[in-house]
Amino acid sequence: MAGDWKSETVDRVRSLIVRAEPDVVEEAKWRKESNPEGVPTFSRDGLICTVETYQDKVKLTFAKGASLPDPAGLFNAGLDGGSRRAIDLREGADLDEDAFVALVRDAVALNQA
Repeated sequence: MAGDWKSETVDRVRSLIVRAEPDVVEEAKWRKESNPEGVPTFSRDGLICTVETYQDKVKLTFAKGASLPDPAGLFNAGLDGGSRRAIDLREGADLDEDAFVALVRDAVALNQA
């Protein structure tokens, strides 16, 4: 997987999350035979988001996304969910980095409220 667009996207998203919240805690959870590396999770006073790779996308799922303002319209998946919202990034997708950093900061603030 190294060097492909999905791993590059995960690395980019990881750096944006750390930029938004330097004290974020990253853990790999839900390890299983089909995914021995597990799912990267990012937390600060509660879960912020998970980052999962699929064949055709990288999915960023925000645990409390339904409660977050999203003026840039980053959320494009899971819009009918009761609490979660997700951002599906496909190859070549453009992510508004400033809006994403703001979204992560808002998620942390919500966790701390």
